[in-house]
Amino acid sequence: MKLLNQLGITPNNEKIYETAFYHTSYSNEHGVTSYERLEFLGDAVLELLMSDYLYHINKYNEGEMTKIRSHYVCETANYEYSIKLGLNEYLKLGKGETENGGKYRKAIVADIFESFLGALYLDQGLDKTKDFFNKKIVPIIENHEVDFFDDYKSALQEFVQTDKRSLEYRLINETGPSHNREFTVEVVIDNIVYGKGISHSKKSAEQEAAKDALKKAQKGSLIWEEHMK
Repeated sequence: MKLLNQLGITPNNEKIYETAFYHTSYSNEHGVTSYERLEFLGDAVLELLMSDYLYHINKYNEGEMTKIRSHYVCETANYEYSIKLGLNEYLKLGKGETENGGKYRKAIVADIFESFLGALYLDQGLDKTKDFFNKKIVPIIENHEVDFFDDYKSALQEFVQTDKRSLEYRLINETGPSHNREFTVEVVIDNIVYGKGISHSKKSAEQEAAKDALKKAQKGSLIWEEHMK
């Protein structure tokens, strides 16, 4: 398996890694086991390794570690790890899922990072899985290669709630075929547009709009300061 060579892994059982990329749509069409059980295992392995990493940084209390871990172990983060490692290129999907762009679907791509980690744990053991995590994942975190924070809507809500301002998300545009829609959303505070987001789901577009608004707020834009006094 080319991926394993690229990642410096010498497998004891290559088949288990193949299973880590079998989506349920593919398993149903080809009569093979899907990655779901490996995903379950990998989720627990990832949480353990991330907890261990944060604990040994030795500068966070329990509450801080829990909050930080929630950003590093979530769908958004797992999606980014998968993309950085090129895991999505090895996905095996059913015909319909392939046609609908499943190779780049966030939830699926995030799942296979956990299933791959589960396969690695079963094949190589915890120590080598930890080595892989430290070499491949920790640098992504420490070099700030991706933005792990994914709940901008909650952060924006907290930002404005002290002044009891109204907060609304408005869908202003929807384009593309049914299997690949693109949504444009504006976030409106007291009838003033503060941010815009575009994504392939309404929820993600809302998050992008909130992120845009928060960036402007943190830069201290004049219009924000004027209306947030």
